[in-house]
Amino acid sequence: MKRGFFITFEGGEGAGKSTQIDRLAYKLRDNRYAVTVTREPGGSAGAEAIRHVILSGAAEPFGPTMEALLFAAARSDHIEQLIRPALKRGKVVLCDRFVDSWRVYQDDVDPALMLEIERVSLNGVMPDLTLIFDLDPEEGLRRAAARRGKDAADRFERETLAIHRRRRKAFLDIALKEPRRCVVIDASLAPEVVEEAVTHAVFAALPERGLAGRHAEQGA
Repeated sequence: MKRGFFITFEGGEGAGKSTQIDRLAYKLRDNRYAVTVTREPGGSAGAEAIRHVILSGAAEPFGPTMEALLFAAARSDHIEQLIRPALKRGKVVLCDRFVDSWRVYQDDVDPALMLEIERVSLNGVMPDLTLIFDLDPEEGLRRAAARRGKDAADRFERETLAIHRRRRKAFLDIALKEPRRCVVIDASLAPEVVEEAVTHAVFAALPERGLAGRHAEQGA
């Protein structure tokens, strides 16, 4: 169905996903891979509009089911307007959060309903590789606060430490259930060490899709 390679970056707040996406994108482009960098919620005009509604907390009074539907609507637009076309062109797509974050963060919605919404919103598009950045939530929230400075915390950063700990376990449970797709990255290590782990996981996986940039051509 698709000729490119879809990589998602998952994990709790402050785990360093954005930094590592930027570093990986640079490395991939340097090795002659065509790369698209995006995020969820967001990535397309419609999805970015919905992102503001969700992260501002404006949707929270309508309850978790409505919030889940907004996430799904944003994802559907994102997939059809950006991700699927990029994959059809043979690009490596790097996405900051995707369906696994949705599964973890919307855990108070009826599971059967979640599965059906997920099926419709994904429409056959799932990541080829998911990197789960694992970090103690207390440290992650500290990093997130330092990063945003005087800016207000978003809808999810404001939640309790106990909720963030539950989400960490949920991400690790996903990795255990889907080991062929998911790789757990120790995000507590120095950024350079994390970058090395990310690079190894990605460049080991790309040849399976038949994508060979300069890195693969040189046997690096």
